[in-house]
Amino acid sequence: MPNATLALGPVEKRVNGTFVRLEQGDLTALGVDAFVFYAREDLALGSGFGSAIQVRGGEAVKKELKALGSLRMGEAVITSAGNMQAKHIIHACGPKFQEPDTERKLRDCTTAALAIADRQGLMTIALPPLGAGFYGVPLDLCARVMLEALKSHLAGPTQLKEVIICVIDRREYLVFKDKVAAL
Repeated sequence: MPNATLALGPVEKRVNGTFVRLEQGDLTALGVDAFVFYAREDLALGSGFGSAIQVRGGEAVKKELKALGSLRMGEAVITSAGNMQAKHIIHACGPKFQEPDTERKLRDCTTAALAIADRQGLMTIALPPLGAGFYGVPLDLCARVMLEALKSHLAGPTQLKEVIICVIDRREYLVFKDKVAAL
């Protein structure tokens, strides 16, 4: 019987000098310059990854978010990551619950996160499947739009050396696998 974990091994592709890697794991435990969090407009951390950020990051992240106030659709802001291994969190606001123009809003959100990483001089970032969990963005749409935006971003000047797409389960992994390999 084949080893089930072997099927979920990393998929890596080099795109214009940047390594893009798909891996399964805990986004909040990665030792990257920044990871992307799918933010609400009010920048409240909420549940899921938000709870993990609150517990693992400590009060510093919440204080920074409170000082920032709010975020508009398609925008991104950066904070410290508090006590986590990552140095920063990029909070990117995208579409929720099948609202109109989901594709454009998701592209704007992804592009904003990548742009802020470059403006801050970050070299390694990790992104989850943006909006594909609680907020109901269809996973196939999420994978296609995120990777199109990433490929477009990496075609221009960038300081990014490594971009990790970090999924939590086999279902997400299988949707992203061939799309990452085809970059």
